[in-house]
Order: sequence, then C-alpha cells, then structure tokens
Amino acid sequence: MNSATRRRLRVRVGGALASALVVVGVSSAQGATAADVQSEQWYLGPMQAETMWKASTGEGIKVAVIDTGVNPDTPSLKGQVLADEVPKQVAYGATEDYDGHGTTMAELIAGTGKNGGIQGLAPDAEIVPYRIVTGRSLDAEEEKRAPTPMEVVRAAADSDVRIISMSFTSPAYEPDFEKAVEYAASKGKLLVSGVGNEGRDSGYIGYPAAYPYVIGVSSIDKKSHVSDFAQSGNYVDLVAPGENMPGYCRPAFDQYCHDMTGTSSATAITSAAAALIWSAHPDWTANQVTRALIDTAGRKWPRDEPTSTAGYGTIRPRSVLVDPNYDAGEPYSDPLRKENTQDGAKLVTEIPPASASANPSARATAPSQGAAGSSKDKQAAAGSDDAKAVAADSSGESGTLWIVLGAAAAVVVIGGGAFAVLRARRAD
Repeated sequence: MNSATRRRLRVRVGGALASALVVVGVSSAQGATAADVQSEQWYLGPMQAETMWKASTGEGIKVAVIDTGVNPDTPSLKGQVLADEVPKQVAYGATEDYDGHGTTMAELIAGTGKNGGIQGLAPDAEIVPYRIVTGRSLDAEEEKRAPTPMEVVRAAADSDVRIISMSFTSPAYEPDFEKAVEYAASKGKLLVSGVGNEGRDSGYIGYPAAYPYVIGVSSIDKKSHVSDFAQSGNYVDLVAPGENMPGYCRPAFDQYCHDMTGTSSATAITSAAAALIWSAHPDWTANQVTRALIDTAGRKWPRDEPTSTAGYGTIRPRSVLVDPNYDAGEPYSDPLRKENTQDGAKLVTEIPPASASANPSARATAPSQGAAGSSKDKQAAAGSDDAKAVAADSSGESGTLWIVLGAAAAVVVIGGGAFAVLRARRAD
C-alpha cells in the first residue's frame, strides 16, 4: 500500500477534532494517583460490577484492541496482554503505545486494578493488542511499517479473538475497510466502535462505527445525559459511560490523568460488557450477544424505535447475567438487520455464520448526501433536548447512571435542515 493511501487511512484518537477520545483539562488535571483512580470510575457502582463479577468476569474471552498500541507492563495489565498472539504480519509496535490511549482502553476492558490501577469491567478477559497510525505523530519509518486498520481487522478476524474493539474514528469511507469489517463479521466476531466526538449536530460521520456489522457506541455522563460532544446519526446503537474518566494522557505511564472524556471510553466499556455476557454464555454467537445488549439496554422509548443520539439505550449487562431465563434468540438472525440492510430488506440470500445479510452502502452514506428535510426522516418535537428529558428506570440499578434518557431526537439538524443520516433504521 502506498504512502498516499496510508495518509488517507490515518485515524484519530485523543485529539480535539475527529477523535474518539477528548482529554478535558489535562494541563491542570494530570497526576491521578494509584490510590484514587478507581474512585474516579464512577460507573462501577451503578452498574453493580461486584454483583456481575459473581456471575462473570470475562474469563475465556479475548478482545482485540486496535489503537495506539498497548503497554503490557502497567500494574493493571500484567498478565492480561497476549502479545504473542498478534499475527506477525501486523505485529509491529503492538506493545509500544506511543500515546497512552490504547493502554487506557485495554485497562478499562480487562485491567485487574492491581496497585490501585484502573479496574477493568471484565477483569479476566484478555487483550490482544494492535497498533495503527492515528492522529498522533509517528516518524516516517514507523508510519511506513504500521499496519492499516483494515489489515488489522482482517488479521483479528482470522484469530480466536471474539471481540474487536476500535476506539478510533475516521471521516473517510473506505470500501476496503468495509470489506474487512464484513469479513470479520462473517467469521463470527463482534465489532464495537466509538461514534466520534464532533458534536451531535455537526454532521460528522465516524467510521468504522458507520459500517454495517459494527456496534456504534455513544457516550453518557453520570446523570445519563448523552454527551454534548458525541456524534449522532443512524449508526448510534448503544450508549455507555464516557465522561470524567481516569486514563493515561502521555506515554510515560507514570501517572494517570483526570477527567478524560470521549466515546473511546464508552467503546471500551461496551466491549467489556460484551465480554462479560459472552463469557457467561460461551456457546452464543455474536448475534446473540448483540441482541442481549440491545434487549436489556435502558431506555424510555419503544425498543423498535431507536434514536439517533442514544440508539437502543444504555448498556446494562447485569440484566442478562442475573437472568437465568433470558432468551438470546436465534443464533444466526442479525438483531441489527434493519440497520445493516437498505430499508430492512435482505439484499443477499446467504446469511453468514455470525450476521445476517447486509447492504454495504446502507451505513456508508454521509449526511451531506442525504436529502434535506426528507419526508422519511423521523421528526422530533421542536426544541426537544434528550439530555433534559430523563425518567426513572425500574431495572434495579443503583444511582443515577441508569436513569435513562427520554425519547431522543431522531434526526440530525444541521443549519436548520433535517438530514437523512446513514442507516435505514431511522427511516419510517
């Protein structure tokens, strides 16, 4: 692949623009100590992590973390990173995190919390690290040797990882990347990605979240408000905690930083939730794990009317883990079939092992290509604000995290015009 192609495929993490993680106030907030970092993981209590860990800790589940690399030597990741399982053709720099972002994501998924480090939501899951070129600078030689995201996704698809976690975004639609995603889905992998941080009304589309078969994750705060920075569109499937997190904001790994914010963290936490469920039900398919996340998500709107800002709602893996009678449905029926096809119609006749049929373009149409004011847009009440419309949930989760959003706006408004955005799900 030539250098021009590699530049086009550069993705963003950690920056203020097309990123999946925004660092807030780092210059004045560096230095979270090991003693207090877990107290900053405000979501563990409301999610009743201790209760979930009695049913599942993620044991037996391998998660591919495609990011800036993963440092396997932090106290919380000792013994959790399977560096030897990275395919050689894409292994360059996999354990040399040049930013700190990838290591943070790995700890949020599978950190043991040792020595007061970040406590992962699935502490017995294992991480297979991959390093790609992001918005952070690497020298020319390192960029040349780094694998592309699609090369990494294909390699992970051919491995025994079950979950592919991608806390990065790109504004560019790439047909080869979409094919790589489809290949991974056909291999039974569950793919998760952040939707991006350009703001809900900016019209920015985040890939790979917008590709078929990828669970697009947005962010919420402690009060279950959808984060102002989070992208909206028909590629938002679920929301998870993504604000005011501890994490590494530089590659020294000598201390954590405070108040790190973005859909990256929400992606990692959703990947960990999937690992908990899959570990408890190892015979399930990716479709069934996805269906469990959707079915049990916290929401105050009809299940079949996902919104453009919160999708199907807030992840609640505990609801699956404590319910011995939960029915995950058909193993080869895609729970996101409407999102992954044009107008919900099956466009191919053969269903891959892990996913139903898909129209490659169903998620890949940018808002600028949609018709302004389309009659097929689901209209929301003028001036509604889903961050203000909260209602109590009766699921039993403690605290305010699972006070779930009211029915959210289902169109993206840009410059006063309602645009049809991405997948067929939001169309009537």
